[in-house]
Amino acid sequence: MEVLPDISPFQRRLDELDAQMADPSFYANSRRAADVTREHQKLQKLVEDFRLHERLLRELSEATALAKDGTADREMRELAADELPQLVRRAEALRQSVLSAMIPPDPTDSRNTVMEIRAGSGGDEASLFAAELFRLYSRYADARGWKIQPMSSSQSERGGFKEVIFLITGTDVYKQFKFESGVHRVKRVPVTEANGRIHTSTVTVAVLPEAEEVDVVIDPQELEITVARASGPGGQGVNTTDSAVQILHKPTGLIVTCADERSQIKNKAKAMTVLRSRLLQRRQDEEHAKYAAVRRNQIGSGDRSERIRTYHFLQNRVTEHRIGLTLYSLPQIMEGRIDEIIEALQKADYEQKFAALTGQSYTPPRANADED
Repeated sequence: MEVLPDISPFQRRLDELDAQMADPSFYANSRRAADVTREHQKLQKLVEDFRLHERLLRELSEATALAKDGTADREMRELAADELPQLVRRAEALRQSVLSAMIPPDPTDSRNTVMEIRAGSGGDEASLFAAELFRLYSRYADARGWKIQPMSSSQSERGGFKEVIFLITGTDVYKQFKFESGVHRVKRVPVTEANGRIHTSTVTVAVLPEAEEVDVVIDPQELEITVARASGPGGQGVNTTDSAVQILHKPTGLIVTCADERSQIKNKAKAMTVLRSRLLQRRQDEEHAKYAAVRRNQIGSGDRSERIRTYHFLQNRVTEHRIGLTLYSLPQIMEGRIDEIIEALQKADYEQKFAALTGQSYTPPRANADED
């Protein structure tokens, strides 16, 4: 049985937390105290399980030696041999538990999420599919009791979305949605196609963990904020005030526009939420850039230059290209039933991290060529 990775870094961290918790002022900040206590409990169990695994390995070694010892009593050898399978199962189960606990959690998993859906190539058909993806994710969120808050949108002439940005709040939203980032491709016969030809269109999806003010500090002097009169549908609903807000972050050139609300203050607040999330994502991308070469196949790398999923309507098929998963349940998936896809992506991500932790190689399966 393979040896577990070194426990000393985790033991050192546990010792640090023990020292913090022993400080008389530890509970002065209740939120920090709760976070530290949770981390301490997890690390304590990890270290205890590691020590128990070591003890089981010793017992396994002793039982193996006794079962093979020709000089030992026959009854003792048989008892040792009978005990071996149970010891192996216990040790392996504990090893898996320890390795799982050693994989660092994504600190943003529990965050609310800003999603940005944009029509790519394909004109009107792309914008229509962007609207369908928005509906898909909305239904998935509704089924979990999450709340959707529109941030900004730009509609196409045929009723689709050139762009739609929205905030989803709830428990572990980013954990569930983070692998949706990338290029989504649709193959179908558009309603405007008279000759029945299949068209291929693309939609890009960006999934950003909602940034808190402590994550990204923005200097107000680095912002250029402009306001304008928001366009309206006419009649009594037309916006007659300068409520649309555009924010330019001068150091990065990022521009965020929000005009969904009639209140300039609310639009500015929404625009700042999107800006902070984009800046946080940019910072994370820069930190991970140096590992890009070895992480090209990593699930959820956020590489928007390649398609991640194809929706083939004539074949009733959805293919998740990153892990070679093909499902023939397109109507159900378009209704927001994407649990099987999300769970498969999470499993593949875990397997990759597990392989990295144990020094093994990992190659995700790929879709067949005829499922392109």
